[in-house]
Amino acid sequence: MAIIEAKQLRKRYGSLEVLKGINLEIESKEIVSIVGASGAGKTTLLQILGTLDRPDDGIVKLADTDVFSLNDKKLSQFRNSKIGFIFQFHQLLPEFTALENICIPAFIAGTPRKQAEERARELLSFLKVDARAEHKPSELSGGEQQRVAVARSLINNPDVVFADEPSGNLDSKNADDLHRLFFELRDRFGQTFVIVTHNEDLANMADRKLEIIDGVL
Repeated sequence: MAIIEAKQLRKRYGSLEVLKGINLEIESKEIVSIVGASGAGKTTLLQILGTLDRPDDGIVKLADTDVFSLNDKKLSQFRNSKIGFIFQFHQLLPEFTALENICIPAFIAGTPRKQAEERARELLSFLKVDARAEHKPSELSGGEQQRVAVARSLINNPDVVFADEPSGNLDSKNADDLHRLFFELRDRFGQTFVIVTHNEDLANMADRKLEIIDGVL
């Protein structure tokens, strides 16, 4: 069953047409990598599929919902409950501990503190960084920061996790560990992963590798 369906996605910035009629289906629990040269449209596609940006034309259905038919408030609620994000530079808030950073999306969703913290600690344990729960990002290694970011993306048990160059800021060992982690997470929690990457090893590990060239898959 397709968890994501995109039809005829087009996106233009000024005179530059970045996406030129993208059609795509991604199955539930599938791990898909998207590769391509810089400027080919990978991140633009990821942001549109993840509802962070709107296409100029086309439709995106995620979990049978036509996402861009929703108003901004309902789209934000949908994004918070159904979608997780992992970015290259972690995007952790420096003034909060690892545990607090992970809990933020759950608090936004209205989850009670005790329940959110229990879920966050479960994820920290699974990701083998439970001993770092009370540490702030500046006290964590790059690999630990990225694992905290992964836990944050999973806190609301989303259907889909979108990752933009998730290992781009890691050394080779931490990158390898993160790559294997995606498959462990899929097996444990049942998420679908869509990963934009320049890392060929990660791209080739995926269930399916898609290449985008000049705005076309």
